[in-house]
Amino acid sequence: MPTLAFVGAAFLAAITGHPALAQDRSIVVASTTSTQDSGLFDHILPLFEKESGITVKVVAQGTGQALETARRGDADVVFVHAKAQEEQFLADGFGVERFDVMYNDFVLIGPKSDPAGIAGTEDIAAALQAIAAAKAPFVSRGDKSGTHSAELRLWKDAGIDIETAKGDWYREIGQGMGAALNTAGAMEAYVLADRGTWLSFTDGGDLDVLVEGDKRLFNQYGVMLVSAEKHPHVKTELGQAFVDWLISDEGQAAIADYKIGGQQLFFPNAAESRS
Repeated sequence: MPTLAFVGAAFLAAITGHPALAQDRSIVVASTTSTQDSGLFDHILPLFEKESGITVKVVAQGTGQALETARRGDADVVFVHAKAQEEQFLADGFGVERFDVMYNDFVLIGPKSDPAGIAGTEDIAAALQAIAAAKAPFVSRGDKSGTHSAELRLWKDAGIDIETAKGDWYREIGQGMGAALNTAGAMEAYVLADRGTWLSFTDGGDLDVLVEGDKRLFNQYGVMLVSAEKHPHVKTELGQAFVDWLISDEGQAAIADYKIGGQQLFFPNAAESRS
């Protein structure tokens, strides 16, 4: 028996005379590995797709790569977490408008043995200074992601030129958050992670959250529709529907409802940015 979705598409095709148009209700969202690896999309996309009939394909990359994907016109929407890069994307004319969606925070993960002696501090700069002084193993994503950008900013805040200071103790892997956590676990190393991915990480092993709570660890996510003026093939109407849903009361509630072990991973704040 045909599914209702198929019947609906067939009916629309019959009355419009354009089968491809009737059936192509899908968009590409370039987003971060943290939104994918944390399991957030697995939670919210079925809700959006059921309501809208729009299928979402996620291309999960570091924020820098996701923005480049959107610049090339290979995505309809970009959903990332590096505000300065997002604002440049807008300034260059590749995005229509940026909206805050949600936030969480970064945490400094490390081995429970804690060779740099940083556990319990809320001063991320002091913690990074101690790691560098001890030349304790540190894993960097090294992939121009939002998390990597935040890490570089934090080294700078700590007064450390990481390009000069790094040595064998500092390992850049050029991969996503899940791979970075796995590498840190294998090396008994420190690593900066977004809390969402950390909470969804099932094999923490000897790793634990050692530094949290510094206001400099705040992690804001934003969403933008890709400009059809730059890329006329962008599915503006469908992409805008996804943006509108994310910042709607329903979308924000879906984000807030996503929890692991009773802990909320992301905190919606679209309404705050519009007030």
